[in-house]
Amino acid sequence: MTKRILNAVLPGRDRLADIVLEDGKIAAITDAVVDRSGTLDHETIDAAGRVVLPGLVNAHAHIDKTLFGGPWVSAIQAESVAERIAHERRVRGEYGLPSQQYISNLVEAMIAAGTTHIRTHTDVDPGVGLHGILAVAEVAERYAHAVEIQQVAFPQGGLITNPGTLELLRDAVEAGAEVVGGLDPAGFDNAPNAHLEAIFDLAASTGTKIDIHLHDGGSLGAWEMGLIADMTKGFGLEGQVAISHAFGIVHPPTQSGLLERFAEVGVSLVNAAVYDSPVPPLQACAAAGVLVAGGTDGINDLWGPFGDGDMLRRAMLLAYRNEGRADAELERALDTVTVNAARVLGIEGYGLQPGHAADLCIVDARSAAEAVAKVPDRWMVLKSGRVVAAAGKLAGEFPMR
Repeated sequence: MTKRILNAVLPGRDRLADIVLEDGKIAAITDAVVDRSGTLDHETIDAAGRVVLPGLVNAHAHIDKTLFGGPWVSAIQAESVAERIAHERRVRGEYGLPSQQYISNLVEAMIAAGTTHIRTHTDVDPGVGLHGILAVAEVAERYAHAVEIQQVAFPQGGLITNPGTLELLRDAVEAGAEVVGGLDPAGFDNAPNAHLEAIFDLAASTGTKIDIHLHDGGSLGAWEMGLIADMTKGFGLEGQVAISHAFGIVHPPTQSGLLERFAEVGVSLVNAAVYDSPVPPLQACAAAGVLVAGGTDGINDLWGPFGDGDMLRRAMLLAYRNEGRADAELERALDTVTVNAARVLGIEGYGLQPGHAADLCIVDARSAAEAVAKVPDRWMVLKSGRVVAAAGKLAGEFPMR
């Protein structure tokens, strides 16, 4: 069935455009037609000068941890990652985590805000086993018509220091996780070489990607990032590795050298711009040819009460923290939650081009830059050409929870 979106503003295009959708894909993009006589029907959407963006991509979430839509739970005021991890492991059972209900609540909010792809880091450890992996997989199947969810098997509680976790990571991959995670090989696990060798070997032997949490900053974080770049080449995983948070990239003495190395071996950076944590320099990364993708990190969980799953807001924060003002700088931030994030996730056929999937987000803005700066309402969201949300609410028939 053919569907048309009329009078759309598209990034990089001077004139209003019409978009033809067929079989869940973009069939054609043309200049908008002035005379609409006899062309409007129930399969026609008039964007009326609103900007149409590719579906938004959340490259770093923790949806298995969320309390979204549940009772208010006070987070602790902790000064370190280790303290937050220990607290979460002690009390997560008391709150029924991971909860399919809370995960579903959050996924629905993300869909309504225009997200069509999510990479989520799901805790795997001897305490929780594969419970989170299986819970997220069930939710992902339930909402597969509206959003695609990619899981990272994430050793939040440590790898070398937490016996049995490595075997569980392999089990998680067999259960459907597409990415292997890691966590502060030096600062938390105190075994940088062993930690990284274990996850690189697992990824290489199972054909999965790698996405490593790296909160370590300064010279320690920079050293670990250099080690990750070396292992990326050594294990033949060029273009398959991402570093999340990557606080050490703002270490001035090593920044340019690291960016050059990352560009050489295809290591990407993923950042959520949370609290006062460091953010990658978007312009320097772009100039070096290093992909930067955006994510939300945790949303309303035992680590903190904030977040709403809105990827435009995340793009705005990345632009703001980079002191972005000009349209080009705002559009560069938008890339972190669209084209860059899609490449990091390995999504094929993504973007506003004929032949690509009709995953689209129509926003109440007059340009892509305005969409980033003002974070306006999502007017309509389409997944594979099907309207899945409108005016901030889910549309059509969604499965019962």
